[in-house]
Amino acid sequence: MIYNEEFETLPREALRALQFKRLERILQRVYHTVGFYKKSFERAGVSAESIRSLDDLKRLPFTTRQDLRNNYPFGLFAVPMSNIVRLHASTGTSGRSSVFGYTSRDIDIWTELAARSLVAAGLTKNDIIHNAFSYGLLPGGLGMHYGAEKIGASVIPMSDGNTKRQVMLLQDFGPTALCCTPSYALHLAETGNALGMDMKSLNLRVGLFGAELWSDNTRQAIETALDIKALNVFGLSEIMGPGIAAECLEGRRGMHIFEDHFLVETINPETGVVLPEGEEGELVLTSLTKEAFPLIRYRTGDISRLIPDPCRCGRTHIRMERVLKRSDDMLTIRGINIFPAQVEAILQDIDGAEPDYQLIIDKEGALDAVELKVEVGDKYFAEAGGVKELQAIEKRIIKDMKDYLSISPRVKLVAPQTLKDKDRKVIDKRTI
Repeated sequence: MIYNEEFETLPREALRALQFKRLERILQRVYHTVGFYKKSFERAGVSAESIRSLDDLKRLPFTTRQDLRNNYPFGLFAVPMSNIVRLHASTGTSGRSSVFGYTSRDIDIWTELAARSLVAAGLTKNDIIHNAFSYGLLPGGLGMHYGAEKIGASVIPMSDGNTKRQVMLLQDFGPTALCCTPSYALHLAETGNALGMDMKSLNLRVGLFGAELWSDNTRQAIETALDIKALNVFGLSEIMGPGIAAECLEGRRGMHIFEDHFLVETINPETGVVLPEGEEGELVLTSLTKEAFPLIRYRTGDISRLIPDPCRCGRTHIRMERVLKRSDDMLTIRGINIFPAQVEAILQDIDGAEPDYQLIIDKEGALDAVELKVEVGDKYFAEAGGVKELQAIEKRIIKDMKDYLSISPRVKLVAPQTLKDKDRKVIDKRTI
């Protein structure tokens, strides 16, 4: 099944012509409405008019995550706030998060692309979709929710957490599709089995999973645990959310990127040189239709490979392999993107915490578990009454990590010099 056959099956030549027409329009808009892009283009010695083909795209400068932070909160918006109907944001300490705006038309486009993703998974108005992606400032839950309503399906807007109740509703409401992170799908299966339920006997037949790195081994584990077909969806908070790319049921070899709305490149992450299709590199995306927050040549940090081979489903849009690694130090913990620099910024603002720390990420069952070791001053271990002060520091770290980054680590306070000689500030013991 194909949701929008006109655009999803465009011949490649017609698709490229549409992409260039939309690229011309978006470059004119950002040059004249976003000061950052005007300065960026001029520094690179290019203008909107000098881009005369898709091959000229490589002449344009990249946009980076740091550019987004430097223009916090609304410096990259291409429309006035009176046109903004929705705001989403990444996690981050004060002033370090990124804010993303949507016009009404942006929401409509996002809704259609999420609908395309669901239809590619074989879903229709006759399905009931259990949506356990997070609802809130992160865009995952709302993106899939709107897409599900667009195709006429029934939606259970569960968000994440409250797992025992979710397991009960999976049994009582009889949903046919599950949307969540892959690790949470496994956690649901583990919880249900622990409660004595037969999780393979549910009405579920398909799952759409994303927001974290996962492998074919994880796919097989989910399919075995829930007796479903597990499909990959891809989105980025900065670009749009879920609906940038999705797997179809035909072969499940790569996700179709909806190229009528996004230009995709792969580059050498060290040199920035554009790579031929088929070579592994860092994904770079350009928004073609976003009104409020269009990004030009945005470096995603995700490492993947483009698959130009035709797909049996009939979609002509290029596919991308699942993302299994990053070009930077970003971590994804329970579907939330976190950088070590954010942890450092939190600790710098806490009296008593020293700069040296170690973040250890592992699995407890199917879910990510985080331990944060932090050095504190000698006086807290030596002085009478230091125990209460240590407890206060620990509570403050836990609170700030939850408030700013939406994670709740186990905190272990250690004496000075304990971590100073440790080579790695982050130890990721997870396997995917």
